Amino acid sequence: MKNKLMGAFLLLTVFLVLSACSGKDANEEVEKDDATDKQAKQTEKILIDNEDFVIEYTEVPKRAISLNQHVTEIMLALGLEDSMVGTAYLDDKVYEPLQEAYEKVPVLAEQYPSKEQIIEAEADFLYGGWSSAFSEKSVATREEFKALDIDSYLQSSSVNVAPSLEDIYADIRNIAKIFRVEERGEKLIDEMNQDIEAITSKMPEATEPLKVFVFDSGETDITTATQNFMNTLVTMAGAKNVFGDIESNWATVSKEDAVERQPEMIVIIDYGSTTAEQKIAFLKADPALSQTPAVQNEKFVMLPLSAASEGVRVAEALEILAKGFYPEAY
Repeated sequence: MKNKLMGAFLLLTVFLVLSACSGKDANEEVEKDDATDKQAKQTEKILIDNEDFVIEYTEVPKRAISLNQHVTEIMLALGLEDSMVGTAYLDDKVYEPLQEAYEKVPVLAEQYPSKEQIIEAEADFLYGGWSSAFSEKSVATREEFKALDIDSYLQSSSVNVAPSLEDIYADIRNIAKIFRVEERGEKLIDEMNQDIEAITSKMPEATEPLKVFVFDSGETDITTATQNFMNTLVTMAGAKNVFGDIESNWATVSKEDAVERQPEMIVIIDYGSTTAEQKIAFLKADPALSQTPAVQNEKFVMLPLSAASEGVRVAEALEILAKGFYPEAY
């Protein structure tokens, strides 16, 4: 009996050892397969069709430079600061949740860096927020950078007329795809949707949409938002952009035309050397614009350009507008 028990014990021991070895081999095989899949994903060919540029990526960019604030914030929100060698052109303060990541990336210039600075940084990818980023007057054209083996991406939602929220998401997905962080891209979009829903669900229903005039700049004639993303934000906030019927992103309008449309609220785009307070003082002092209901009732909302742009701060922009449009509800 004793010998039989000993034999059974030895067989069990051998079985357990073989099972452990088999399990270890299986785990190592899974880890090996995961590493292989990851490596394959990093080098698979990706084609991105972006504003008449079809770019083929076989490697993840490792030395990226962002050229405008809202696209800088997209890069940082995707956790790509370690893949960046520079940023440029802040409109105002960086979005607070991204400040720590932003501080890890060198600032190349207060506005656009020179082509020489970009070459010196050994950049392999440029991300522009506005079409001005890739003009001969500012930095250089995309064709010039391509000749230097530097790829580029231009934020489509910032240059196309009447961009939607989905257009911003398409840009985020493209960047996430280029850098092979698609899961982060989808997570970011989900978080943005949740934040937006939390704001819009609190907005009161209005029988008549509030008539809103977006004041960007100007003293003789006025630069205003027409069908850019500011128009989308105003609409999402349940109001009506009084110049939203013009098919362009921005337009220059006369003071008389602005007065004729009788805006009840003015959104001040806050950026640049002229402060929002100075813009409000101008509106109050101007003989024509001071006659609008918005100015006479001192109905102003100050919105930072960085929040109004086609980036990750949609919920923040909506909250600012909602609190300004419907102060009784907040």
